[in-house]
Parts: sequence; structure tokens; C-alpha cells
Amino acid sequence: MQTPHQQLDALLTELDPKKSLVFLTGAGVSAESGIPTFRGKGGYWTVGSKVYQPQQMATWLNFEKQPREVWRWYLYRRGVCRAGAPNAAHRALVELERARPAVFHLITQNIDGLHRIAGNSADRTYEIHGTGEEMRCAERCTDARYPIPEGVKDKAQDDPLPDAEYALLCCPRCGGLARPHVLWFDEYYEEELYRSNTAMIAAHTASVMVVAGTSGATSLPVQAVTVALKAGAVLIDINPNPNPFRELADQYYRGLSLRGSATEWMPEVVQRLKG
Repeated sequence: MQTPHQQLDALLTELDPKKSLVFLTGAGVSAESGIPTFRGKGGYWTVGSKVYQPQQMATWLNFEKQPREVWRWYLYRRGVCRAGAPNAAHRALVELERARPAVFHLITQNIDGLHRIAGNSADRTYEIHGTGEEMRCAERCTDARYPIPEGVKDKAQDDPLPDAEYALLCCPRCGGLARPHVLWFDEYYEEELYRSNTAMIAAHTASVMVVAGTSGATSLPVQAVTVALKAGAVLIDINPNPNPFRELADQYYRGLSLRGSATEWMPEVVQRLKG
């Protein structure tokens, strides 16, 4: 019986060099940098006597009701993300993009920005859920994205959001309230904001789709994998935990599930794909 390393070698030989190498990363990759998963321990938020879960905080409806609290929560999460640093999986993907830039594509669900900090390019990194480092007009007078002003500080869980900082969270174009540049649970994917169509086109042209650290709980990643499989791409799932993509990879004739961490397996996958 072949070892996972031998199976990996067999699957990644004789790939079409002109077709895309597509990577899809989720919270499990960033968890190895010390960033807790969105739905994990510590994701809750207390406002007065009411406790909110992330799925309740991260909605447009909630932002309309209590924008200051939503901003305070995202500034807390921004601080948590900034405490992390790129790991071996992030660095391996930078290495591959530099080796094969014409065919490299990275779709990420993570809003922590670690792929970009590690060195992956803005052109080839599709942050389909946005980024916690940027904001945009809440009333959508423009789709432009802006850095969160330097005067707005990261928050601990119990820190207030002072009036002076809250006043800085405004659209530079119209002066209205700004919002975090993230995709909320009651919103939909858009090319203009999240490059969702670009991500799907990359999946459609994939020779290999490598999925790492995601549970498949959102729609676009599932659609991207489905499209890649219909195009005949190799599917590799990297995850220490059971997930829908593992099941697909185990059943698919050109699939392989690697039961381990992204820091363990991503460098090995990249070495085989560098050419």
C-alpha cells in the first residue's frame, strides 16, 4: 500500500503546466499562527447583559442596530490577528507564487491578512471574505477601500471605543459612517468587493485544487471545489479534522486527503509543484 507521500507524488506528476495551481485556505491555517477560529472559544461578545455569537455580530442587520459595538468587536479581532505571524504554510505559498506566478491562484477565507504579510501578491490573492485591516463606505457611495485610520486603536474585550476614535471611522469620500471591509453572514459575494468571480474562474481552470484548514461552511469555497472537480482537477485536502472536502477527496479518483496540519503538509505539496 502506498504511503501518503507516494500517493502525493503519483497525483502531482504530469499536471498540465499551463493550467492553474489553486489553493483555498481557511481558519485552520491561521490557527497555527495562534489566531483562534472565528467560531471557536472566545468568539462571543457581550453587550450589556446580552451575549452574542459571531454569527449574530457579523451581520449587516446588527451593524445597522449597533454599529459602534460591531466596530469595537472587529477592532478587538484585529488586535488578535495582529498578534499572529505567518507560519510555514503561508511562507510555502509565497515560495510557490514566486516560482510559478503565471499559474498561481490563492483563494482565502481568512480576514487576518497573513498571506499578504507573508508576501503573496494582491493580484493573485483573492480575499473572498475581505480583510480586517480595511474599511469602506457603509452607504456605498463608493466601493473604494481605505486603511483603518492610525488613530483607531486595537481593543481588548472590555475596552471602550472612544468618541474621538469612532469619529475617525468615516468614509473619506462622503463623510458618512464606514464599515469593516468584510463579508457578513447576511450578505452575498460580489466581484467588485471580494473578487469572487475571479476566484471561480481560477477554479474552473485548475489542474490541482489544494484545500487547507477549512470546514467548508460557506458557499463559495464549496462551489469552487465543485467546479474544479468537474474540470478534472486533482483535489488535495489538508486538515487534521474531518470535513466535507476530506470526504470528497477520499471518494474522488484523483483525490487525496492528508490528515495533518497545513504547516506539516503545505511545504511538501509546494515542493512538488514548484517544477
